[in-house]
Amino acid sequence: MGKVGKGAKCSVSGCTNQAERSISRNQMGNSGLSVTGEHRVFLCHEHYKVWKKTTKKDRDLDRARFG
Repeated sequence: MGKVGKGAKCSVSGCTNQAERSISRNQMGNSGLSVTGEHRVFLCHEHYKVWKKTTKKDRDLDRARFG
């Protein structure tokens, strides 16, 4: 069981929701979210949606590079 399953909180500053996903710090990129944490970033549902929308083009380019 990982940290999300154990009840980690969202890493975005000012948010106290339960985390649903975790991503690496490098994947955060230029999402515009101010986060705290070292290697892993924990995101609640709302902030995960924001992250997905803001980094969609970058993630598509990364997938095309390896495909």
